Amino acid sequence: MTYTWTDHPVNHRGRLPHLKEKLLRNEPIVVAFIGGSITEGAGASDATTTSWRALTESYLKQQISSEKVTCINAGVGGTTSTFGAHRLHSHVLSQGEIDLLFVEFSVNDGANRDESIRGMEGIVRQCRRHSPRTDICLIYTAADKNLTDHTPFNIAVHEEVAAYYAIPSVNFAARVYTLIQSNQVIWDALASDRVHPNDAGHALYAAFVREYLDEVLVERKDSDGDKDPNRINGQEIVSLPPPLNPNNYEYAAMMEADFADRLDGFEWRRLSSEPLMNWRYDTRHLYTDTRDASLSFTVHGQRAGVLLLCGPDTGNFEYAIDNEPFHSMSLFDDWCLRAYRPIIAMFPIHAERQSRRITIRHTGKKDERSTGTSLRILKLFSN
Repeated sequence: MTYTWTDHPVNHRGRLPHLKEKLLRNEPIVVAFIGGSITEGAGASDATTTSWRALTESYLKQQISSEKVTCINAGVGGTTSTFGAHRLHSHVLSQGEIDLLFVEFSVNDGANRDESIRGMEGIVRQCRRHSPRTDICLIYTAADKNLTDHTPFNIAVHEEVAAYYAIPSVNFAARVYTLIQSNQVIWDALASDRVHPNDAGHALYAAFVREYLDEVLVERKDSDGDKDPNRINGQEIVSLPPPLNPNNYEYAAMMEADFADRLDGFEWRRLSSEPLMNWRYDTRHLYTDTRDASLSFTVHGQRAGVLLLCGPDTGNFEYAIDNEPFHSMSLFDDWCLRAYRPIIAMFPIHAERQSRRITIRHTGKKDERSTGTSLRILKLFSN
C-alpha cells in the first residue's frame, strides 16, 4: 500500500507524558501557545474567543476546570521561529513552569532550511534546558504553500526537528488538504486570504487539536501509560543530544533596549496614536532621526541582532561588530506604508561563542517611499 504525507496528520512520537502526569495528580496545568498571526488569532472575529488557540483553551477548561487551566498567548503576527526562539523566555518561560508548549511557525518560516532549523531547534533546546518537564507539540497550519500532495518544505524541515527530539506534531495542513481533495471543504471558505482562517477555519483547527488531546485526557485513567522521558525514578534530568545545527538559537535572548551601555543622539519614546500591527506588548523604544546617532551594547554568544519598529517614516541604519567595518541595512518594505510593526535584523553568525561589541549607527538615508529617516530600536537580541 502506498502512503502519502496526508495519511498521518498526527505523529505522536514522545507524546505528552508530563501533561498526563499532572492530570493524573489532578494538579493545575499551564499551556502556552507560541507562533505567528494564526496562533495570535488573526482572521477570527474575536481572537480571545473564536481563534483555534482560544477554543483550545475553552476545551481544556471544560474538560479539567477553569480554575486549574492557565493559557499563555505568545502568538505574534508575522514572526518566524528565529524571532520565536529569541522571545521564548520573555514571552513564555519567564512566567513560570509550562506544562505544554504548542509551537506554530510552519507558515511564516521562509525557504532557508538552515535558519528554520536554527529557530525550531533553538526553541526545543532552550525549552528543554530551562524547563525540562515541559511537553512540546508542533503545529502545522495551512496556507497555499502547505496544501500539496507532498510534504511541503517548511513542514518537512520542522519535522526533522520533531523527529530528532521525539516531539509530537499535529498537521492541520494535511487534514485540510485531504478535506479539500474529498470536496468536504472549500479552502477560500475557510480562509478568504488563503492563509488566515475565519471562525469556521479556526473551529476546524481547534477540532483537530481536540481530537489529539482527547487521547491524552482519556489516558488519565491509565496510570501505567507514558513515561516522562525527562524523569528517572522521580528525578528530573536534562539530556540533550548533539544539535542538528550547532548554530541554533538555544541561547537566544531578547533584551530591553536599556541594555545598551552607550547612547548618543537617541531618546526614549512610545507609539501613541500611530497605527501598529503585530505587536501587543509595550512599545517603549529608543528613537532617533539624527544622522550619525549611535548606540552600542556587548553580548556573549555567536550572533546578535536588534528588533526595530518599522513604519512609514523608517530610515536606514548600519551596524558594526567589534572593530569590523560598518554594514548598511534597509528594512523598509510595502508593509511599512501601512503601519508600524516589529522587524528583526540579525547580524552575521560566528563559529565561536565569545563577547562581541555591537554598534548601531543612523545613516541619514532612507528608501524613496519612506516619509522620514526614523530609527526605532525596540529590543536587542543575543545568542
